[in-house]
Amino acid sequence: MKTERQPASDRVPSETECRALIEEHGMLPNIVAHSKAVMRVAAAIVDDLIDPDDVERPLVVAAALMHDITKTRALETKERHDESGGALARSLGMERIAEIIEQHVFLKDFDPEGPLLAKEIVYYADKRVMHDTVVSLDERVEDLVVRYGTTPERVALIRKNLEYARAVEAKIARRMRSGTGGLAALSERADG
Repeated sequence: MKTERQPASDRVPSETECRALIEEHGMLPNIVAHSKAVMRVAAAIVDDLIDPDDVERPLVVAAALMHDITKTRALETKERHDESGGALARSLGMERIAEIIEQHVFLKDFDPEGPLLAKEIVYYADKRVMHDTVVSLDERVEDLVVRYGTTPERVALIRKNLEYARAVEAKIARRMRSGTGGLAALSERADG
């Protein structure tokens, strides 16, 4: 049972196409490594779902690989890479990928009791990967505070986002065969 509506003009790129886009857009090696790790975590979650038809695996994999597609240029331009990455994906006819990229930093319209969505898996996987290593949510948030908490307001926003990540984590765990134990063991299962 697929829970996400596919727009008529939407397409999901293959892993090969995602990797070509990553190269074309000059992603720094460390950002590529991070994106690959996020993809492995997201895929491990999908592969452990009680009902594997809950989400479309190729959509999750592609969105995870592309979630930081414009982050390299954003380091220079100071643009919001979630917004510019979404715009890029949309310009390529990848509507659902665009929506996921746009919400990998801050999740919108989260329903803890609703169906599990690809955007929630990618959002959560990104929150579990620090650089290219799988860590706890707390470790990742502390890293984000150090790197991006330039004002008290930004620190508060980053810490508030942790509450959403914990709620997403609980929702995902309820739908996994291995539950919270599986999420705790992601670092072993996502190695690669």
